[in-house]
Amino acid sequence: MSPRPQPGREYVLTLSCPDSAGLVHAVSGFLVRNSGNILESQQFDDRLQGRFFMRVHFDVSDPNVKLEYLRSRFGPVAQAYGISWTLNEAATPTRTLIMVSKFGHCLNDLLFRRRTGALNLEIPAIVSNHRDFEKLAETYGVPFHHIPVTKDTKADAEARLMELVRELDVDLVVLARYMQVLSDDLCKQLEGRAINIHHSFLPSFKGARPYDQAYRRGVKLVGATAHYVTSDLDEGQIIEQDVVRVDHSLDPGDLVTVGRDVEAQVLAHAVKWHSESRVMVDGNRTVVFR
Repeated sequence: MSPRPQPGREYVLTLSCPDSAGLVHAVSGFLVRNSGNILESQQFDDRLQGRFFMRVHFDVSDPNVKLEYLRSRFGPVAQAYGISWTLNEAATPTRTLIMVSKFGHCLNDLLFRRRTGALNLEIPAIVSNHRDFEKLAETYGVPFHHIPVTKDTKADAEARLMELVRELDVDLVVLARYMQVLSDDLCKQLEGRAINIHHSFLPSFKGARPYDQAYRRGVKLVGATAHYVTSDLDEGQIIEQDVVRVDHSLDPGDLVTVGRDVEAQVLAHAVKWHSESRVMVDGNRTVVFR
């Protein structure tokens, strides 16, 4: 495992812009002028769209060079090349609110990975429309908020959720098998900072008991998809997917077990990459610097 980023010393710059000559030189020149040293650099030139994407993880040797100073110094470079960019401290944990309903495998996996240091997150709250995992949240010392949702209370429930997002200064909302459809308005408010996970049988097996439907059709692959939440249900920009090969010997319960494992792993990857500024949205697609 790579060493943990040093607070106040290491930063991550991500950028996208129309492709043109001199971009890498402009970025490296900015780093040299500000005592920066590149630790990791990845780039992608989308020739079909004529766009350039880059992620640079660097440290600085001058103790007086801080985040806001770096941002002010990169501003003119960005303006000159039409760059959309972010620049953040690499060590800063992503403040993540997790939502869950009655299936807790993804929630438990994220909490465990956070405790063991595999995910650089702060989890200030767990929100659920049921109380099933209140004790689990207590075990990990995370505040649990029970927000019931009915047809008549949906608007109030979403308003309460956004209150928590603002009060707790949340960077990312993770729908860890939260089985409620978010309103278009809420999706817009959380655009680019909410991740969902679901099985990859869609659109073939919709609705209840998808694994039973898959069993009856004799599927040979079980998979999962993690994507950003948008107003188009389950059609947000895909961050990560994976599949596991299965066969006739597995009954519906076995398929569910396999599905839970792959869902947890796919969601953990997506959350990790987002928290490390490795995911860049490009229209309906993502560029992921793994």
